[in-house]
Amino acid sequence: MNRHDRPSDAPQPPEASAVAPRIAVLVPCYNEELTIGTVVDDFRRALPEADIYVYDNNSSDRTSEIAREHGAIVRFEPRQGKGVTVRQMFRDIEADCYVLVDGDDTYPAEAARALIEPILRGEADMAVGDRLTNGTYEHENTRAFHAFGNNLVRWLIHWIYGYSFHDVMTGYRAFSRLFVKTMPVLSVGFQIECEMSIQAVDKHWRILEIPIAYRDRPAGSFSKLSTVSDGIRVLVAIGSLFKDYRPLKFFTLAALLFAACGLVAGVPVILEYLATAYVSRVPSAILAAALMFCAALSLSTGAILDTVAKGERKRWELAVYEVQERAKRRENGRAR
Repeated sequence: MNRHDRPSDAPQPPEASAVAPRIAVLVPCYNEELTIGTVVDDFRRALPEADIYVYDNNSSDRTSEIAREHGAIVRFEPRQGKGVTVRQMFRDIEADCYVLVDGDDTYPAEAARALIEPILRGEADMAVGDRLTNGTYEHENTRAFHAFGNNLVRWLIHWIYGYSFHDVMTGYRAFSRLFVKTMPVLSVGFQIECEMSIQAVDKHWRILEIPIAYRDRPAGSFSKLSTVSDGIRVLVAIGSLFKDYRPLKFFTLAALLFAACGLVAGVPVILEYLATAYVSRVPSAILAAALMFCAALSLSTGAILDTVAKGERKRWELAVYEVQERAKRRENGRAR
């Protein structure tokens, strides 16, 4: 289990606070009529004090009707995509602790208490339901290349940011209010899990991974995730966030690549000139010069964008303090 140190706005434990913390279970859904009733019932039993929100993302089946019948608060998101739906949930819903879970009945509701407790105690800002450590995901999941994709994303995040997740792509997480209200959700689709993981690492939030038991979808229920197309989108999202949050490293690597290609094209030209005082490979010389110019340009771009990124980080830190102060004032008002 891993943590990053950062002040949290998490409320005091119930025994130390006069006001019970508000807990929200967020369930983004698209055509999950076979499982959504079970998910809502399970979380009502596991977290009876929580409000359960089901956001129907243009389902063509009875997902919303069944969720409402089982006691969930149902809302609708017409813009297609899990990332879009989660963004709207984060904007709409006010709570002290948030639990995000898929509506496919693959995650155990009984693990929710273990996820929210470190958030409520102020020990973590994001608690991650880790499916991989205890081997249940490998045993239950039968879809090809999912484990390979998860491992690839883990390796990329470790290489770029120096942080090792056990499970990057899990859809079962708990968050503090401060994390939710200051996270800029940019993803449209299933890249959202990867984006939340990278945001947590990049912003030095405190992260806690908690092993959970995973079960595969019940018979008749189908995943909306496309292994190839959504996998490519995740890799593109990692590259985009790498460029935005670590521009100096990103463009330095690009500069090294250009420089290496420039040396390959230019060294024979230089050796020929040193031996004969004559350049017969003019196209190679022009190519080598262009590649070295691109290397210098990439390095300069990285340095400039690194300064911009640091400025954005400072503004984000100030925004975090503002959200934290508003939360304290709201809590004082509730206590009265």
